[in-house]
Amino acid sequence: QVQLVESGGGLVQAGGSLRLSCAASGRFFRINTMGWYRQAPGKQRELVATVISGGSTTYADSVKGRFTLSRDNGKKTVYLQMNNLKPEDTAVYYCHADYRPSLLSSTDLDSWGQGTQVTVSS
Repeated sequence: QVQLVESGGGLVQAGGSLRLSCAASGRFFRINTMGWYRQAPGKQRELVATVISGGSTTYADSVKGRFTLSRDNGKKTVYLQMNNLKPEDTAVYYCHADYRPSLLSSTDLDSWGQGTQVTVSS
């Protein structure tokens, strides 16, 4: 199973920056995708950014040009650099991983972190 540990949330003024980190641990064969989702009060959870094992990254339109997702394969960690933050970025940010449990597994599983609060004041 994959365990995800997040860090880096907090309170920042509009226009400021934050960096989120998510480290994966546990026993698994391969992580297929890893990235971040967010959920604001009263809204559905939405994709922020994700990277696949080959390195291709996808971003939500609302964060393109402001957020950058990077990864350190050796540390099994992804980082979300968030610049020019806006009040509408306020949400709980969740790390997510889709992974293959073992070489012989026929299905993939997914894992979620506990969430980290990001609050952007105007």
